[in-house]
Amino acid sequence: MRLHIKNVSHSYDQVEALRDIDFGIEPGEVVALIGPSGCGKSTLLSIIGGLLKPTSGEVLMCDQAKPEGCLNPLTYVFQDFALLPWRTVAGNISLVLEDHALSKSERDDRIAEVLAQTNLSDFADAYPKQLSGGMKQRVGIARALAVRPAVLLMDEPLSALDAQTRILLLEEFSDLFARTGMTAVYVTHNLNEAVRLAHKVVALRRRPGTIKEIHDIDVPIKDRHEGMPELIAHEQALWALIRDEAIAADKELDHVA
Repeated sequence: MRLHIKNVSHSYDQVEALRDIDFGIEPGEVVALIGPSGCGKSTLLSIIGGLLKPTSGEVLMCDQAKPEGCLNPLTYVFQDFALLPWRTVAGNISLVLEDHALSKSERDDRIAEVLAQTNLSDFADAYPKQLSGGMKQRVGIARALAVRPAVLLMDEPLSALDAQTRILLLEEFSDLFARTGMTAVYVTHNLNEAVRLAHKVVALRRRPGTIKEIHDIDVPIKDRHEGMPELIAHEQALWALIRDEAIAADKELDHVA
């Protein structure tokens, strides 16, 4: 599915959060949104996902191309897992399928498929309290994949995890995107995540969020690895791009506090 974020602006009461955001997302493309705190990254993701109506502008679905068996074209992965503690791993994944016209065997097949994709097959009957943070986030990813979305929307999915788990899941995300050719929008404060996963990085200025630059990364995702010189160069370029914005935003937050 091809998306066009067209001249999107948004305000909360008297606070202007986003101004004239305009870019496209091609099928099979992973787009990272970066920028200082308060620049409107999560607001923009909510607008793309249809959870929030922009003050002006629109998000256009330029075609209706969807994966076979797509139940929900736009699906979220959040940082807080949002698992039901009384349901097993399989039961939490099943939750997003139960309102659709699928037979039990079709649901079971989808659950088995996404458990395998996220290395959770051995944990289908476990409960959330038995899982580590990384395992819980894998369940969140599996649940999102179960509806076979056209676009996966990810709001800082690794930010609540410890450093080692973040590295492991970053490798798994990279492998998933490389294998599936999935379209995704990925919000992050972490430039390393952006350069490991994204085909292009949209850098936003501090509030009101406007596009400072769209930075392309032409290294195939399947060929990327930690410590790769090309990725280090991209990360340094992105930091140079947003450093002054981040410092200014931090001073503004200190002043407010």
